[in-house]
Amino acid sequence: MNAFVSVPLRRHDDDLERQAIYWLVKLQSQPDNFDLQKRCNAWRHERAEHEQAWQAVQQTSGLLRQNIARLPAEDKKTYVHALKYAGTNLERRKNMGRLAAFFLVAAPVGWFTERHLPWERWRADYATETGQQRDIELPDGTLLTLNTDSAVRVRFSELQRTVLLDRGEVFIRAAAGGSSSPQLPLRVLTDQGLMEAPRADFAVRLLPRQASSRLSVQDGTVRMFPGWRDSSITRTATLAQADSTWFITRSGVQRQGLANHGQGLDPFSWTSGIMVVDDMKLTDFLAEVSRYRPGYLGWDDDLVNVRVSGTYRLADTTRLLALLVEALPIEVVTRTALWAYVRRASK
Repeated sequence: MNAFVSVPLRRHDDDLERQAIYWLVKLQSQPDNFDLQKRCNAWRHERAEHEQAWQAVQQTSGLLRQNIARLPAEDKKTYVHALKYAGTNLERRKNMGRLAAFFLVAAPVGWFTERHLPWERWRADYATETGQQRDIELPDGTLLTLNTDSAVRVRFSELQRTVLLDRGEVFIRAAAGGSSSPQLPLRVLTDQGLMEAPRADFAVRLLPRQASSRLSVQDGTVRMFPGWRDSSITRTATLAQADSTWFITRSGVQRQGLANHGQGLDPFSWTSGIMVVDDMKLTDFLAEVSRYRPGYLGWDDDLVNVRVSGTYRLADTTRLLALLVEALPIEVVTRTALWAYVRRASK
């Protein structure tokens, strides 16, 4: 069932910072492109806010370069120290986000950067580290549970109840609106879309590699609006009912079918500190485990045909891997406490 609704949305200043970062990185990669310089200057002079964002990003990137220059480049851990050092000279909530965002775009260092320099955590109102989960109660009684390595921002007022999911996954038990606006819906925003419900229990997870968000509804009904950033404020809603899972992209929504990734995973079991799976591909299972395990976890691609079922506790992933070795024809190779690789058992 579809319905037309009005969705008044306003872009946050973070968008201007991202635009400034985009121009800065483009100019650094093409220093002799005079047409690019002219277009950047035109953008800067288009609005006063553009120039302010440009100056802020310039200042942040300068501090970053100064501090990294003092450190041995071969030691990736030094990037963390550089970020912390530069952060002491900036307003933490506003500028650490810019600092890390610039670093991620301009100087990525693969897996280490993605796992250990997540700029979303620095600008978040609430965040978790790898392997950590956290419960938060919002002013209206809404309950949030953040999964591992997640970050959210919260915007609450008499006119809105909004949760912005910037990283990871969140389970939401949405309460009714306050006494002044009992019908005010709770909204969850991601880069791919908007989800809203007056009252419902549901989980939202970002899937960056698929450029999508996954919505799993446990109870109630959630309205979905894909691509809210890219088009008009009036659009058609798709309704997600209880016991359904959907994938949201900027161009549309699709209900999960039997062929979808993760079909054997209970999308709510993590809220109890466990992972419940039924006939799940081992490679998909290990990808889930890696979300809760600090360090690197890799595996052979030929394990894709191995299946796993059962209930596994997430608090101790080393023990979890040991249980897999007992049940399946696999072995785990470890080099350090933070490096593990799963492969077929040697004959």
